[in-house]
Amino acid sequence: MGNFDPEEAVVEWECLLAGGSFEELIGAGEPRIVAGEENDGSVVFAISPRLFIALAEAEHSRLRDLAAAWIRARAEDGETIAPEIAEEILGDLSALTITARRQGQSVYCWVA
Repeated sequence: MGNFDPEEAVVEWECLLAGGSFEELIGAGEPRIVAGEENDGSVVFAISPRLFIALAEAEHSRLRDLAAAWIRARAEDGETIAPEIAEEILGDLSALTITARRQGQSVYCWVA
């Protein structure tokens, strides 16, 4: 769905959606690695509880605004993400958090 770093993306999404700075979140150990080794390219990380709640409670219009802000942030670094792709990723992730919340589960990302 695009060529972006998912670990960096979840930190950016949290900054844009729930506040805080990139440096603070990285300093706090976000995203939390739960399995794998980064040096071999495979890793599983958990999204933060704060991002989890923000995504689960976000209205569609807020997700659309988040996608637009993320696109602008990535463009500043020379990356291009199509609006429909950004909205789809964030919409699907929000839906996943809603389902996980109902089931008392967390959300993890596996990167290979």
